[in-house]
Amino acid sequence: MKIFIALKAGLTRSTGSWKGIVIIWFISLVMVSLVALPLKTSLQNALGGSMITEKLREGINIDVFADLAASFTNLASYFSKGLFMLMLAGFLINSFFSGGLFFSLGSENQRFSTVEFFRASSKYFWSFLVISLIMSLIIILSAILIVVVPVLIVSHGKGVSDYIVFGSGVILTSVFIFVLIIILLSSDYARAWQVIQTNNLCFKAIGFGFNQTFKTFFSSYPLMLILLIVQVLYIWLVLSIIPVIKPATFGGIIFLFLFSQFLFIIRILIKTWRYGSVTKMMEIG
Repeated sequence: MKIFIALKAGLTRSTGSWKGIVIIWFISLVMVSLVALPLKTSLQNALGGSMITEKLREGINIDVFADLAASFTNLASYFSKGLFMLMLAGFLINSFFSGGLFFSLGSENQRFSTVEFFRASSKYFWSFLVISLIMSLIIILSAILIVVVPVLIVSHGKGVSDYIVFGSGVILTSVFIFVLIIILLSSDYARAWQVIQTNNLCFKAIGFGFNQTFKTFFSSYPLMLILLIVQVLYIWLVLSIIPVIKPATFGGIIFLFLFSQFLFIIRILIKTWRYGSVTKMMEIG
């Protein structure tokens, strides 16, 4: 019963925080554009300057590949640096706005306030950043210890078949996913608890997160499992739909862009639903 109450309350609170979702979408779009637009311009300049189209009309020309190698080496370097900066910025932005989201999803905040959203984002930024860093490191170490190291040991064993290695990988990955859900739960509980505190207590929040996860394990774990299944199904649906759409006109391109942005907003909404559900579960214990 607690699970359905938390799911319903989380969905209601997340839709009520739609302004915060739009803010996160807009900032994310701007950050992606800062990398994508210059890359697009550089790509057009590289392809236009190499006269690839004209050279290929006469058949395969080795000069084409020479031009591409020179152009795309610079493009690859620019893209890799841009991607790294984008990932770093995305991590910081997520840590910043998560504070505002968790605050707006609390039971005492029935009406969304943009001012309070930014105030909470700023107030809890450093605490949320530390929580995200520590939890990310725990996830990485768990993946290495549970999956990578054992699979490497098994694969280097004498007379071990590929089937055994593959089977071991599947089993160990399943174990890791089980542990991953516990870590995600602890992380969400930690942040939900932090926003109801006056001071930044990131380490105490992490302790509370793990304690609350195991304390309410038989209700919290199925809750998170349901929400993650929804996220996975959504990602599968998006990956199934987007490749099918092949715009042939300028209007079609505009539609594809708007549709993809709509899907991205839905993705943020689903994540916010998760935050709201975990927050409600913490409130009802």
